[in-house]
Amino acid sequence: MDLTIEGLTHRYDAVEVLSDISLSIPSGRIVCIVGPSGCGKSTLLRMIGGLERPSAGRILQLGDPPADCLNPLTFVFQDFALLPWRSVAGNISLVLEDRAVSRKDRADRIADVLARTNLSDFANALPRQLSGGMKQRVAIARALAVNPAVMLMDEPLSALDAQTRELLMDDLVGLWTRTPFTAVYVTHNLSEAVRLGHKIVVLSRRPGRIREVVEIDTPLDQRDATDPDLARAQDHLWQLMREEAKAADAELAHG
Repeated sequence: MDLTIEGLTHRYDAVEVLSDISLSIPSGRIVCIVGPSGCGKSTLLRMIGGLERPSAGRILQLGDPPADCLNPLTFVFQDFALLPWRSVAGNISLVLEDRAVSRKDRADRIADVLARTNLSDFANALPRQLSGGMKQRVAIARALAVNPAVMLMDEPLSALDAQTRELLMDDLVGLWTRTPFTAVYVTHNLSEAVRLGHKIVVLSRRPGRIREVVEIDTPLDQRDATDPDLARAQDHLWQLMREEAKAADAELAHG
């Protein structure tokens, strides 16, 4: 299933947050959204996911979701959102319990995503027994359990330390390489964007407009932190954002 965004604009009362966003999100690709603080990245994600209605414009879902998809648009948040009294398997099961699936199908889905996220040995562990990186793996596994058409990822690695973030990026690359998925991935981190994004959308400061769309053709599993092409792409992104990031921070500081 592809997504197409046409002329999307959004206001909170008199404040225009996003202006005339038009964008395609092709199936099987990761599209990263970057931009200065307050430019509307998370607002855009919420509107794609149906949590907010745009003031103008539309979001089209083109084509059918996967045959065994239980929830076409599924969020992965920064804060994990795990129930502390449920085990890893129990937290994943939560998104399946109100679905019309058999007990066997539920068990099979849980076992599959546990294996894909390297969590099979921790199925009975409680969240308090897990590191931050493992908690986010559980959140990703929970999202994958419904076999979404599109994963909407709102800064999923920003609460993690640098080393754990690198490991989780490797995990996401491995997941996509084995079974390509579609994702819209919001991040402040430009190294994440060039590591994970097939397409990187750069928003201006508020009201957020698309300044440029940068495409990276290097296969995900061949990207390396020492790759000069990726370094140039990251530098280009920063040059696009640098002055506007300063201005956006000053605006936020002054309310």
